[in-house]
Amino acid sequence: MRAFVFPGQGSQKLGMGADLAAASAAAREVFEEVDDALGQKLFALMTEGPEDELTLTANAQPAIMANAIAVLRVLEKECGLVLADKAQFVAGHSLGEYTALCAAGAFSLADTARLLRLRGSAMQAAVPVGEGAMCALLGAEIDQAAALAEAAAQGEVCTVANDNAPGQVVLSGHTAAIERAIGMVKEHGIKRGMLLPVSAPFHCPLMQPAADAMAEALERTPPGPLRVTLMANVTAAAVTDPAEVRRLLVEQVTGRVRWRESMVALGAAGVEHFVELGGKVVGPMITRTVSDVAVASLIGMADIEAFAKEL
Repeated sequence: MRAFVFPGQGSQKLGMGADLAAASAAAREVFEEVDDALGQKLFALMTEGPEDELTLTANAQPAIMANAIAVLRVLEKECGLVLADKAQFVAGHSLGEYTALCAAGAFSLADTARLLRLRGSAMQAAVPVGEGAMCALLGAEIDQAAALAEAAAQGEVCTVANDNAPGQVVLSGHTAAIERAIGMVKEHGIKRGMLLPVSAPFHCPLMQPAADAMAEALERTPPGPLRVTLMANVTAAAVTDPAEVRRLLVEQVTGRVRWRESMVALGAAGVEHFVELGGKVVGPMITRTVSDVAVASLIGMADIEAFAKEL
């Protein structure tokens, strides 16, 4: 059994997609369609910069999605892959969940780009700059991280945002609370706390205005039927019902990304082969989380061609 998985924010980098576009008409079509949908030369920003503009949440989210879907389209159009025949599940980390749903046919490419542009803008606008922060806890298990978040909150928001892998948990909330948490790591038996270079406190209750914006957007552009089952971020459970998918996408904006639990659930469901498209970010997390599985990362043509030969 196989799962196709998709990276989240932080996987963007200058030059992304350039080699693939140079080598493949199928990839170029994806980047052109996303540019048209957004009314922006996003691909030029991805390949030429400036990097600080690419890093902006409203640009990074559709860019990361476009890069991953370009890899998928090359597999489909040039290697003859039919996703539903080769994968039993899809999953994506945070914004990657939209990429996964695009791959599964629940959203068109253009709609996915527009939804992620809105999501990125709404998440950035939800909290004034400086009022929110996130930190990575290295060497922390989920129970330790939750206890630290509770101790550091002191009437403010401080909560587990991402449970990525064993020993890698992220907290999100008010800046002062996150700074308190970093100062308290040793008391909770955690190796290190590190402030993350993010522009907003994602996946915590402070994101409620963005969740409201996505609820409205998903009313106008609801997901359609899925060709492949989704392992959902906020429940770490399989879902195929479009109405449930829509509800979970709204909940995901303020809710915890339960990536570690999701990958454990996929392993328990019998998945033995994980394939990350468009990055090498979630693959290493999976390797640390699930034993006795194969993990591949497909970024360029050489990766894609080697993978296609194995199918």
